Amino acid sequence: MSSHAATATIDHHHDPSTSTGIPNKKLLMWAFLASDCMFFAALISTHLIYRLHPPADGLDPKVVFSPELTSFSTFILLMSSLMMALAVTAIQKGNLKSCRWSLLTTIFFGMIFLGCQVYEFEHFVHQRGMKINNSLLGTTFYTLTGTHGTHVAIGVLWLSLMYVRSFKPAAGNPWAKSWFSHNLLHVVTLLIALLLTLKVVLGLVHAIQTEPTVGAALGHFFGSEFIFLAGALIAYGGLVWLARPRGPVAFNEANAIDVESMGLYWHFVDIVWIVIFTAVYLLEYL
Repeated sequence: MSSHAATATIDHHHDPSTSTGIPNKKLLMWAFLASDCMFFAALISTHLIYRLHPPADGLDPKVVFSPELTSFSTFILLMSSLMMALAVTAIQKGNLKSCRWSLLTTIFFGMIFLGCQVYEFEHFVHQRGMKINNSLLGTTFYTLTGTHGTHVAIGVLWLSLMYVRSFKPAAGNPWAKSWFSHNLLHVVTLLIALLLTLKVVLGLVHAIQTEPTVGAALGHFFGSEFIFLAGALIAYGGLVWLARPRGPVAFNEANAIDVESMGLYWHFVDIVWIVIFTAVYLLEYL
């Protein structure tokens, strides 16, 4: 009786559990993250080992790296982890509206991080002359940080699909008949918004990095990116319009395990970046 009562108090958010007491989806995510952890450990170790014995004619990381930009993108990624945690808490409490806004903010922060990384790569290649095939530093750096960037991009895609999925009409909702076309439009609008966000972020970072003052940087940014900025604002306005209430949806606290699994992945990506930022960037300045 007591064991049955104890088991009944465990809330797995409607997800079937294994004999370990851990939900199937969460157990699968933990197993994947364990393997991914070893993969990143190998890449980070490789970079550190080669940095212990750099070639005599190799590039100086202090000349190549831009710690200010990387510190900013690191802060943005950490803030995205906070928003992901808020999304998990919101869906567990059945607050779907708050969950959606938190997911959308996490996606936005993820795109800012990717924009900074794309600009950094482009700057290193064209301005610093560091390529993946012309230096040992470039080989280990681009392989490690590029792999992490790919994980962030996959996470952004996953978050986007989950955000759109949260609008799926429940059974009996009149909008269920036009669900496919409506969600297809939702996906296209979100994709356009993300691409324009990436372009705007690249333009803003370029302006800040090249102009001597903040005022000059903002002037250059608005002058060159006005059309893309306006397009991004229109796209986000379209997202707001598409997100207006359309009756009951088939996404609630019963789907909390899905958001939790996504949260585990996103927090893992953030933790890995903290290790990369410390091992690749900060150690060069100690």
